[in-house]
Amino acid sequence: MADAIDRKLYLGPKLRVLRRELGLNQTRMAEELGVSPSYLNHLERNQRPLSAQMLLRLANVYDIDIRDFTARATDSGPGELSEILSDALVRDIGIARDEVLEVSENYPGVSEAIARFYRALSDLRRLPGEAAAGERAPAPLVAPIDWLRETIARAGNHFAEIDAGAEAIAAQLNDDPALLQADLRSRLKERHGMAVQVVRADVLAGTLRHYDMHRRRLMLSERLAASGRLFAIAYHLCAQELADAIAAQVARAAPPDEDSRRLATIALTNYAAAALIMPYDRIRQAAEQCRHDLPVLRDRFGVSSEQLAHRLTSLNRTGARGIPFFMVRMDRAGIISKRFDGEAWPFARYGSTCPRWDAHGAGAVDQVNVQLIETLDERRFVTLAMALPQSPGARGRAVIALGCEAKHASRIVHADGIDADKDDAVEVGPTCHLCERRACPDRALPPVTRALDLHGYERTSAPFPFRRV
Repeated sequence: MADAIDRKLYLGPKLRVLRRELGLNQTRMAEELGVSPSYLNHLERNQRPLSAQMLLRLANVYDIDIRDFTARATDSGPGELSEILSDALVRDIGIARDEVLEVSENYPGVSEAIARFYRALSDLRRLPGEAAAGERAPAPLVAPIDWLRETIARAGNHFAEIDAGAEAIAAQLNDDPALLQADLRSRLKERHGMAVQVVRADVLAGTLRHYDMHRRRLMLSERLAASGRLFAIAYHLCAQELADAIAAQVARAAPPDEDSRRLATIALTNYAAAALIMPYDRIRQAAEQCRHDLPVLRDRFGVSSEQLAHRLTSLNRTGARGIPFFMVRMDRAGIISKRFDGEAWPFARYGSTCPRWDAHGAGAVDQVNVQLIETLDERRFVTLAMALPQSPGARGRAVIALGCEAKHASRIVHADGIDADKDDAVEVGPTCHLCERRACPDRALPPVTRALDLHGYERTSAPFPFRRV
């Protein structure tokens, strides 16, 4: 709230969206807020900033969270729109940055529409040639995984109703992970007639878990780690006992097709399972008490590093928020297989991350690799990376990484010894083809926003020299 008071806030588009969501005209909203319609009109057109007094009125009259309302859309909006407009299809237009900023800040709906069209275009570009000839069914307008990512991001990866339901179940069970698994097994058997059995790996033929609906038996592979077994049992219990809450949340999200609906149902059931094993208040308090010591939290709750990382990104309950982490899962080559942007994702939303971010080089499974990074706009972040155990049949190890703004460093034990304000930080960019950092020796591509500046009589230390203007 203090940040919101200290700076002038021009939130006209957000105010206009709120008014429309409430189904109010300007006259009615002005009356409810105790201001004149002309003043409200000036606020919506960004001709006047929102005062602290007006923010408090909005919070009291319409029960909104001031922090969410004042969160800067500009942290990600202009960056994503600039990235889209750097595509070869429209790059030659040369749209100025101030135009991008104006659209992003004042017309967020237009920015979102452009982003959706671009995602659809990206999906079409990935289709094999025979799709155009009609040999396969047309792809959905929005890929299910992209739709799900947007839906989770809009919710801040927090689903209060599901969290509350999972907490209610957890309150009736044991806290100790070993005893919790026994409790979950008993509850599944007694309340739902479902048995749990660990079977040989060859019985499941490459599958880690399988539910036999006819025999009402959940079969778990012997190769599944203890954390995986606990999560699988919790998943099936939540699928039974929180089905209504999960279905209601999926319905509110309005999935565009059946694949998106199924994907959302699975994702929210996974969310419920994590909330059952790591109940909100308990995991948040434990994280603060041990200052986000990742191995300690992982062992205390009997979960994997990846399960823990997911849960830490979801601690977004009003009045009891955790650190706003972003999260990524990638292989050793830096290829991303899973991502949650959080409030301040510092990299591009399409393509790869910056090669100077060395999270993908994390070493031992129990070792937390810490890095202080700084973006082009001089924002600083602390990132924590851990190697994951090698999956059965996989050729290499994946890495899970968490990150947050450096202002939260004092709450993280792994960042002890790092002065987030004064220490040298690794300078990173959004991704090579969008980065305008001139002296980067690790650049893999030139920036699409600048012309190359090549000369036969000299060679710069950084590859792909380009003109300043």
